[in-house]
Amino acid sequence: MSAPVRRLAAPLDADTFREAMSHLATAVSIVTTTDDRGRRRGFTAGSVVSVSLDPPLLLVGVDNRSSCLNALTGSREFAVNVLGESHRGLAALFARHGADRFDTADAHEFAPWPGSQDGPPLLAGTNAAYRCTTVNSVPAGDHHLVIGRLTGVVMNEHAEPPLVWYRRAFVATGDPHQ
Repeated sequence: MSAPVRRLAAPLDADTFREAMSHLATAVSIVTTTDDRGRRRGFTAGSVVSVSLDPPLLLVGVDNRSSCLNALTGSREFAVNVLGESHRGLAALFARHGADRFDTADAHEFAPWPGSQDGPPLLAGTNAAYRCTTVNSVPAGDHHLVIGRLTGVVMNEHAEPPLVWYRRAFVATGDPHQ
């Protein structure tokens, strides 16, 4: 039995687009940086994609209303911390608007990038983390697309099942990729 097809009339409204996109499962990451005063800043991101292998580039989408927008677009570097299922609470915390996300009991889980005292915050126990130098920031509708060149990678050989965002909820796949 096939599912009913929902036909859309143009133009596509924001609520219908949001509902349609909720069917696209995305990996969940916490993007971190420091602002111009050296304070740690970060947010939960579902819009992170690889852009190029040569040079190695990735793209992060950040909402124009995000309290981290200026810190990320004005930073010379940032980190993308790829989350596993045990990071669900941190993902929810870093998704909240207006919170000082590093002013919590869980903030101790972040440390400077290995070998650096001033690098972007790295989440301990993350499945993978990518350190990036900011290459460009492009306004795109209600978001900015920040492109970074990878300058460092940390990979956890004991990665746990990934945390994904699907149908407006954090979901663990429960099946690690081996």
